[in-house]
Parts: sequence; C-alpha cells; structure tokens
Amino acid sequence: MRHDARLTDAPREPGPDLPELLGQVARGDQKAFATVYEAVAGPVMGLVRSILRDPAQSEEVAQEVLVEVWRCAARYQPERGSAMSWVMTLAHRRAVDRVRSAQAASNREHRAALLDRTPAFDEVTEQVEARLEREQVRRCMRTLTEVQHESVTLAYYRGHTYREVAELLALPLGTVKTRLRDGLIRLRDCLGVSV
Repeated sequence: MRHDARLTDAPREPGPDLPELLGQVARGDQKAFATVYEAVAGPVMGLVRSILRDPAQSEEVAQEVLVEVWRCAARYQPERGSAMSWVMTLAHRRAVDRVRSAQAASNREHRAALLDRTPAFDEVTEQVEARLEREQVRRCMRTLTEVQHESVTLAYYRGHTYREVAELLALPLGTVKTRLRDGLIRLRDCLGVSV
C-alpha cells in the first residue's frame, strides 16, 4: 500500500503552459506550436477517432484541427475555459462536421439513385398522354365506315400511297381519295381537333 502511495504522491512534471504557448503561436512562434502540437495531438486524434471511426478520415480531420489551432490561436480566450478544452472543442466540431458532411453526401447519392430509377415526370406524362390519345383514336376509328376504316388504316398506319390503297381495295383512285377525306373529317370531328 505504501508503494502505491509513493507513486501517487510523487511530484508530477508540470505540463506545458498551453495558454501562454497559444499566445506565442498567435504571434507566429513555430517552436511554441511544436510544443502545443506534442501536447494536444494525441488527445485530438483520440477524440476524432472516437467520432469518425475511420482511421484515414480521423488523421485527416486531426490534421485540419491542428492547422486550425495554428491559424486561429489568437481566438483562444483564457477567461472562457482551458486551452485544452478550446482545442478539443475545435476537434469535436470538426469531427461532427465531417460526419454531417458524409451523411449529407450519402443522402444526396441515395436521392440521386432513386431519381435514376424513377422515370422523369415528363416521360411518365408523355406515356400517359400517348396511351390516352391512342385509345381515343381507336374509339374514333370504330365510328368510320368499313371502307373508310380500311382506307385510313392502309394509308396512315401501314404507309401505303393512295394509288396502292386503291389497288389493294380494288377501287378507283378518286373513290379512295374521297373516302379517305371523309374518314379523316370524321376522325377530326370525333377527336375534337380544330382546323
């Protein structure tokens, strides 16, 4: 028991005076920064690693924190808390920002993947409109006489010329033209197309 008491009662080596060192760092003292770096790098890395879990990202964020300490040492205010607390707050904020950024990127990728799988609104609208138009044309085609229906089908759906339609139906060309004209007028009226 006495052995343990001697270890705990032994005088500790005082750590670096971080507030003083940060003041020197704020004035551009690289040697002071090296001392600050040695004092805080381990705790910063430990905190960042506990938040991020990923070793590579943790190293990157810890490095960003230490660069921020170098650049922003003048912002440290001793009356608001210890120097170590200030550094650890910077580390915590930076690590949480990285987690949020990664989550936002993941969310964007997820939304983009969903959009890729979902047809565009215009594409869906066009498909619906085309289907409705086809159904309306079919309904109107049923109102034509048999000869009009055959003439329109051969000329406009199968791509035959008027002369070929006349030959296929064994009718004079003038009769086919008249029946096509009458059939198209009837279709136009049925479909509600204005001239």
